[in-house]
This record gives sequence, C-alpha cells and structure tokens, in this order.
Amino acid sequence: MKHYLDYNATTPLAAPVRDAMLACMDGMPGNPSSTHQFGRARRAQIDTAREQLAQLVGAQPSQVIFTSGGTESNNLALHALTAGCTPTRIAVSAVEHPSVLEKAQQLARSGWQVDWLAVDDQCRVTEASVKQCMTTDTRLVSVMMANNETGALQDIAAIADYARSLGAVMHTDAVQAVGKLPVSFPDSGAQLMSLSAHKIYGPQGVGALVFDKSLELTPLQYGGGQERGFRAGTENVAGIVGFGVAAELAMQRLDEDSQRLRALREALEQGLQRFPQVTVFAQQAPRLPNTVQMAVAGIDGEALLMQLDRAGIGVSSGSACSSGNNAPSHVLTAMGIDEAVARSAIRLSLGRDTTQQDIDAVLTQIGQQLQWIDKAGQVAGW
Repeated sequence: MKHYLDYNATTPLAAPVRDAMLACMDGMPGNPSSTHQFGRARRAQIDTAREQLAQLVGAQPSQVIFTSGGTESNNLALHALTAGCTPTRIAVSAVEHPSVLEKAQQLARSGWQVDWLAVDDQCRVTEASVKQCMTTDTRLVSVMMANNETGALQDIAAIADYARSLGAVMHTDAVQAVGKLPVSFPDSGAQLMSLSAHKIYGPQGVGALVFDKSLELTPLQYGGGQERGFRAGTENVAGIVGFGVAAELAMQRLDEDSQRLRALREALEQGLQRFPQVTVFAQQAPRLPNTVQMAVAGIDGEALLMQLDRAGIGVSSGSACSSGNNAPSHVLTAMGIDEAVARSAIRLSLGRDTTQQDIDAVLTQIGQQLQWIDKAGQVAGW
C-alpha cells in the first residue's frame, strides 16, 4: 500500500515494540504463573508492562487487567457489572463500537432495559438525553471517549459526574483516544476504561481494562487465577511486553504526534474545501487530531474506497469491525444524516508515517473521481 490512511483501524508495529517482542519470544520459556525462576522472569516482564500502561493513563498498576483487545475489554466491562444482578437499566450512547452495542443488545434480551443516549449532528452525546435516560435505577453507563468514525470527543468527565450522582458506574471506551490525546483515568471520572495495543503502534490481540478497585467485578471467563482472577488464561507475554513499550512510546511522542497530525488533518480538510460535493462530518465538534470522516456527493462510499484502493490508497468506510455490513453507518444514522449521504461516507485516519504526499495523493484521486462523474454526465449531488 503506497498511501496508508486507515490508522484508526490499526497502526503498524513500532520498531522498538517489535524489537522488545522478538527479544521476549527468543528468550527462555516460562509460564508467568510458574514459581521457578523462568516463570518469575516472565511475570516480571508483565509487571513492567503493567506499570508502563498504568503510567500512560495515570492509573495504578494494580488497576490494569490485560485482555485480548478492546473488544474483550468492552465486553468484560459490561459483563462485570451486570452478571448475576437483577436486571435494571443501563445507558449506552448510540454511537458506540459494535462490541458495546451488541453486548448491550444481548443484555436487553436478558431483561435489562437499555436506554440509548442520543447524539447531535456533531456526534456529541446531548445533555438532554443524559438527563432523560439516566435514573437512580441505572447501574452502568457506557460512552466512548473518542468516536472511531468521526473522531468526535465526548465530555466523559461531565457524563461520569452525573452518573455518579445517581449511583451508576461509568465505563468509557478510550481505545481511539489514548495515544492521540492526553488521557487520565482519574480525571475522566470513569470507573472502567477500555484500551487496545494495536491502536498505539503495538501488537494486535492485546488490550486492557483499567478499573476502579472499589468495584466488585464478575469475570468474563474462568479457568485460572491470572490477572488476579479477573481474566483466566495464560498471558500473552510477548504481546503484553509490546503493549508496554508502545505505551511508553506514546507518552514520549504524544505532543509531537498530535501537533503534526493536526496540521496534516487541517491541510487535508483545506484541500477538501475545493470540492463543493464533499461534506466533512462532526467538523464543529472537538475531534481527534488525526480523523476525517467525509462523504462525496454522487459517489457510493464503498465504490470510492475501491477506486482509492486501486490507486494504492488505503482508507475505510467506517469501523473495521463492521466491514462487510452493507447497512449505512450507525454513527451517521444516529447523527441524523440522510441514508444516501451516509452510504457515501469514507473515513481517513492519519498516523506517524503519514506525509503531505499522502494527503496530496488522496486529494488528487478524489478530484479525479469527481471529474469522471461530471464527464459521465451523472448528477454530482444527492
């Protein structure tokens, strides 16, 4: 791929992360649960990574549970507070990742009342919906910190404060926010926070759930005492080591990365202004510095994605976890975007290796596609 612009789907493995993982895999074997010196060495590597990740979000190492990724972390968060409880109510934003939405739907089938928090046309959860949907019967609230499609940021601290006043527990999916913005677990007000390694230049298949130790959590899976009994199964030591190094790099590079990416995003959006057929979503909301979700009038999003792919440009039509789903984006639908417009949407997400040449390439290709439509005599409008 000549021009990779899909960093919200996954990031490349950073060289220091790869080196640390290879050193771990090439080292002596040892199960972290074993008490001999080989096992203790593996346990020490996990402890170091736990400290590195905790430092990234301002938590204590003992608050970090390693998982297989953001999806498991989200499922664990919702399961941990609802399993074995008399069904009452949970509140979930309408623009969550599928791993939260589908778990919430499963809870609804089990007798829980799911109150869907509405968003405005900028993808922001509305204060009115928070106050209307949340009651003293609400046990759990789940709102993502940064939307994976539009990049819109939510005021998690304000929502968490209101949830706490009602006695509810706040969970936030911070998978897209961490590494792009400063994230503090204590300052967020959340009591559960989901993270993923492969969004911050770490390995795929590793994640974490950060939790308030005052909570009583029910495990999602059983069969061992790993992760203090919260997540059974022998740990993926090399992946966890990579996650730790990626977290350390994210702390070191946060300011540099966010400033550079914001400048590139602004250059991209300025270039898109040349095309009246282009709409950028959630442009008036506080957003991630690297994310642009847009629609091009007269071009189906999947068709544009394929044309860009042929030109060596990698973008997405939305969440990578929803690929193959022909329905319009649930995020844009929740924002009140017309279905035809939503079907024209693509997402461009920038990263450490993105250059101005990548931005120029995608602008050139979009311009060519619009010229082709005009020459073909098609209507460049919805």
